[in-house]
Amino acid sequence: MAKNLLIVESPAKAKTIQKILGDEFEIKSCFGHIRDLDKEEMGVDIERNYQPIYVIPPEKKKIVEDLKKLAQKAKEVWLATDEDREGEAISWHLAEVLGLDPLTTKRIVFHEITKPAIEKAVQQPRTIDMNLVNAQQARRVLDRLVGFELSPLLWRKVSMKNALSAGRVQSVAVRLIVEREREIQAFKPESSFQVEAIFSAPDARGKEWNFKAVGQNKIPSAEEARNFLNSCAGARYEVKDIEIKPAKRSPAPPFTTSTLQQEASRKLGYSVAKTMLLAQKLYENGQITYMRTDSVNLSDTAHEAIRNVIHQQYGKDYYQHRVFKNKNENAQEAHEAIRPTDMNVVTIPDADTRKLYELIWKRTVASQMSDAQLEKTIVHIGISTSAYELIATGEVLKFDGFLKVYLEGKDDDEHENEEAAGMLPPMQKGQVLRLVSLQAVEKFTRPPARYTEASLVKKLEELGIGRPSTYAPIISTIQKRKYVEKRDKEGTPRPYRIFALQGNEISEQVAEEIVGAEKGKLFPTDLGMLVTDFLNQYFENIMDYGFTAKIEEEFDEIARGRKPWNQMIDQFYKPFHQEVEKTLETAEKVKGERYLGDDPQTGKPVYARMGRYGPMVQIGQADGQEKPRFAKLKKEQSIETITLEEALELFKLPRSIGEIDGKEVVINIGRYGPYALYDGKFYSLRKDMDPYTVELDEVAAWIAEKQADSDKKIIKQFEGSDIQILRGPYGPYLKKGNQNYRLPKEWQDKPEQLTLEICEQIIQSTPASGKTRRAARRNTPSKK
Repeated sequence: MAKNLLIVESPAKAKTIQKILGDEFEIKSCFGHIRDLDKEEMGVDIERNYQPIYVIPPEKKKIVEDLKKLAQKAKEVWLATDEDREGEAISWHLAEVLGLDPLTTKRIVFHEITKPAIEKAVQQPRTIDMNLVNAQQARRVLDRLVGFELSPLLWRKVSMKNALSAGRVQSVAVRLIVEREREIQAFKPESSFQVEAIFSAPDARGKEWNFKAVGQNKIPSAEEARNFLNSCAGARYEVKDIEIKPAKRSPAPPFTTSTLQQEASRKLGYSVAKTMLLAQKLYENGQITYMRTDSVNLSDTAHEAIRNVIHQQYGKDYYQHRVFKNKNENAQEAHEAIRPTDMNVVTIPDADTRKLYELIWKRTVASQMSDAQLEKTIVHIGISTSAYELIATGEVLKFDGFLKVYLEGKDDDEHENEEAAGMLPPMQKGQVLRLVSLQAVEKFTRPPARYTEASLVKKLEELGIGRPSTYAPIISTIQKRKYVEKRDKEGTPRPYRIFALQGNEISEQVAEEIVGAEKGKLFPTDLGMLVTDFLNQYFENIMDYGFTAKIEEEFDEIARGRKPWNQMIDQFYKPFHQEVEKTLETAEKVKGERYLGDDPQTGKPVYARMGRYGPMVQIGQADGQEKPRFAKLKKEQSIETITLEEALELFKLPRSIGEIDGKEVVINIGRYGPYALYDGKFYSLRKDMDPYTVELDEVAAWIAEKQADSDKKIIKQFEGSDIQILRGPYGPYLKKGNQNYRLPKEWQDKPEQLTLEICEQIIQSTPASGKTRRAARRNTPSKK
């Protein structure tokens, strides 16, 4: 008997739904997108109103054929891809390739894979929403047009060997990181002095209790800090006022895609990509609701389940019904926040996803719990010899409320100037306090924090750029393109001064702190900075945050059926294309070159610039009598910040790291990057090998591997001759000295049978190929 065929995106999702629907349905996966824009050409027919040209990729052809056969046998075909625009588009593509009518084919959506949700969806099918499809098509087509036109422009205008690429949203994301980096580079720390005092007062049992107080205002200079401490010699310290204020803390809303990414980064150290991978697994296993959402809404069913959990596990006093509203007007309130599908399941067996699941469970439960009630005490302490005031703060937690379950994390830049409030002994107005110590500590202002993956997502969301389904691909793409890299940064020592009042004398000491240490932060590469500057100069609209957000709003308008997608593309593309044409004609090639000074030994100019193989330093001019010398920048160095002294140090590199079989191994950096010189041969180092720190054992293994690869290439070698028969990527060929020769067709399948005599005949009758032939052609005078 024929069954209903229900198509979903992933095998895991298919497996979970099959258990729910049973034998009446056959559940199959299409493994994501089954069609994409043609990559051979632009993939968009501009003349035909921006008609997309879709093709089925080779790796999806077998899947499509199998689905076609199943569809022909099926009683009815149902489409159950994800509920967002991307999922809607996949359903439409399935309808197109399977020959289904989009106006009648049953389409079901659900935001959790549970028995009630799936059964309800089957009972209430709809048809494909072409407005959502068109919104996805508009984004895909627009991004293809931008990439297709900007990328070749970058190839021509930016000096790099590798093909460069640009994207509409990705380039704006890189701009954020570049601008933050330049803010940090331009930042000049300013110092001031923080007054810190330790006082003693008895507690209720008469035991002395030390507590800290700090100056209400910072003191701007060392001289004023000394003068203040001098004025405090012999002073009396009295409680001038005590403020006791009730305070409360309220829980954060349940997770959206971006807040989940941020919190998983802060609390679990997960990358955005890892968070989404694990969340996808939880969703497909039926354990959480759909993980791509910008809504903080919870269903009535969820509210009831959460209330029951709180009543049972914590008591009625801990429950407070809350309805959160989205700040983003475009958020779809009909969707839900990310939450567990079964609130009674506190944890799960799967080790990979357990931490993320527990984070989601705690955040969801906490969102419906009572406020934490606190009592905040502020003690104002006067100094008899000065109008300056000291403040001591204490905090008592009267009722923990939601804090019993969960406290939201904070980003680096939210921790500055925070003082932890502890407990204070009981005090009364007019009480005289005993001074234990008084000092003025030098503090420095801090530069803005570099972005983490999660804080970048937060910024993009604040600017209205991107949507839940795009954050992870944006982060992934800008790193893949080598415009941004995620890395750690070691801190550097910085001295700071401490003035202390001891009796009637002022002592001074210099202490040291480590500043600038960072972990897992996003740094722009020199290439990212160069491309950003170029795009900022010639494509102001594309790089404008407001313009990019406006494009997102237009996609939303298309999704609501309020704007034709072709019209929106046309309004964008025509002026953009004109800018591309103009830039191709007028813009000069950019190298990001920076003059550092002259080499004291040779008097030649020294430049930091972008070369074909990456950022480098150059001594001398390319058109000079002597060839310029080149050195690659270290990973932590930048064209914009490297000094002349640091640049010259790069030319002192050659490191002898030991011997292999009695022959020296020397590490150096040339025009084409770092290499090892051994036995008269050059071996380019792997990208992960730092030429300044790599040791012999690692290099020896690498050389052995390269030699083995070279041996595999050799088909035949003639003793006493420099002629070799080698295996190449396009088939076997002859090599004599530095010249390569193609084999005649009759020898392509049996190169091992060639004799030395036949090889010499082939060499005499065949022109050399490859680099040598091109060089010879360039050096041969043309015949006119």
